[in-house]
Amino acid sequence: MKNKLLTLGVGGTVLALLCCFTPILPIVLTALGLTGVLSVIYSDAILLPILALFIFLTGYALWQIKKSK
Repeated sequence: MKNKLLTLGVGGTVLALLCCFTPILPIVLTALGLTGVLSVIYSDAILLPILALFIFLTGYALWQIKKSK
C-alpha cells in the first residue's frame, strides 16, 4: 500500500509539474477537442493546489515508509 501511495504521489507530482510549466496541457486538450475547458483548468488557481496536494502525498508516503522501518 505504501509503495502504491508513493508511486501515485510521485507520478501526480511529475504530471502536475509538466502541466504547470510546459504547454503539454493545452496541446492535449486541443487534441481532444476540449479547448472550451482550457481557460478553466489551465490556471494557477487550479494547477498549483493540485501540485501542492501531490507533493504533500509524496511526503506523507515517504514518512510512512520511514516510520515503518
